[in-house]
Amino acid sequence: MSPTTGKGKPRGARKLKEAIAILCAMGFGPKQSNEVAGYVLLAMLDLGPYDPWQNAKDPLRGITPIIDFVANKYRLRYAPNTRETIRDEAVKYFVEEGLLAKNPDDQSRPTNSGKTVYQIEPTARGLCKAFKTDGWKPALKRYLAEKEVIKRELQRARAIARIPVCLPSGREITLSPGGQNPLIKAFVEDFCTRFVPGGVVLYVGDAENKFQFFETEYFARLGVQIDSAAKMPDVVVHDPKREWLVIGEAVTSAGVVDGKRRRELKELFAGFSTGLVFVTAFEDRDAMGRFLSRISWETEVWIAEDPDHIVHFNGERFLGPYPDTMTG
Repeated sequence: MSPTTGKGKPRGARKLKEAIAILCAMGFGPKQSNEVAGYVLLAMLDLGPYDPWQNAKDPLRGITPIIDFVANKYRLRYAPNTRETIRDEAVKYFVEEGLLAKNPDDQSRPTNSGKTVYQIEPTARGLCKAFKTDGWKPALKRYLAEKEVIKRELQRARAIARIPVCLPSGREITLSPGGQNPLIKAFVEDFCTRFVPGGVVLYVGDAENKFQFFETEYFARLGVQIDSAAKMPDVVVHDPKREWLVIGEAVTSAGVVDGKRRRELKELFAGFSTGLVFVTAFEDRDAMGRFLSRISWETEVWIAEDPDHIVHFNGERFLGPYPDTMTG
């Protein structure tokens, strides 16, 4: 990461040094108590170079607002391509350790949302406010004693917000909140029950963890080898009775099985020797309508609000009268 200075040198060296000292006192190791981490802490407390620690606040800030705060207050600008480094080396770790809360204003916000925000945990903020006062040592002692409890409570809040998904086997997994994950849940629980009875779910993706649920050995028995960098669909289900591999894409804003995606998926699962079935899932007809011109022929469409029906983009195979139209 290569920060650049604005007018003059970065200011607030003393404040940064104090922020790093606080992180060290909290028990963070060298990697999470370095310069980047110190600036993140100052941004999350809304403290400029000359603000006393007693003025610490608790704004909601995303990664870009953190970078902007450091640039405006400390004349230190990090390049846009350092966003991931700041997130992974400081913010993400602070969330895991209970120093920051993720999306406290909306726990259902999707993991990859551009509106994701973070906020300093109240007890940690109180500790920072006590820095350089007579109350610092007793406050630090209390914080260290309560740290694991605070961490577990934040983890519990995140766990409550996760979406439970019941697989056909009866096993339950959870997905991160928001995005297309409610539709993925419907696909696994409703589509599979109706159209792939006896099916075995082999893969369920999640924006938070691409390989959230992945049956590696089962795929290998089917002759399918998946590279870790593969652009996986949202759901893969094996139908052992008909020897089909049903590949589902849940679409809320992108990801429809168009001609290009169909070719990609054929290549990805080329090791499977029998039949591939491609299904695009939508929440409702309006959602389908927005993507109608892009849906590939020789694929299927399933609509969650009408779960008993499938739209076949393959006319000749299914052409024929329905029982209620037989007049003989």
